Amino acid sequence: MSTVTQEAYGLARSTSLPYAEAVPAIKEALKEVGFGVLWEIDVPATLKAKIGVEDFRPYIILGACNPHLANRALRAELDLGLLLPCNVIVYDQGDGRTAVKAIEPDKMMGFVGNPALAPIAVEAREKLLTALAKLPG
Repeated sequence: MSTVTQEAYGLARSTSLPYAEAVPAIKEALKEVGFGVLWEIDVPATLKAKIGVEDFRPYIILGACNPHLANRALRAELDLGLLLPCNVIVYDQGDGRTAVKAIEPDKMMGFVGNPALAPIAVEAREKLLTALAKLPG
């Protein structure tokens, strides 16, 4: 997969970058389109610490936020904070490639039912698509 694809509730890109390079690459790409990473969860380390799982593939969840979009969205729908930030995941596919996926803002905000969120979701989607497209195929 060399392009960004639409999945059920996310935008996906498979990259030739190894996991250890894909994580900083997507963080930089997100930064370039105005997103910051507020937090990150190292899934294997968390599962090992909490329940003793030893064999989970390299996988990280990034909490990405664009403050300008978040401000507009929260002003339109105060409770939208329940759905923020935009999650981005990176994991080793096990075939020498790395999956990088982002939540689909249209899907996330669409079920809220507030039409004022539609243009914000479109803008967020375009920025996330641009970030994912910056990764090598």
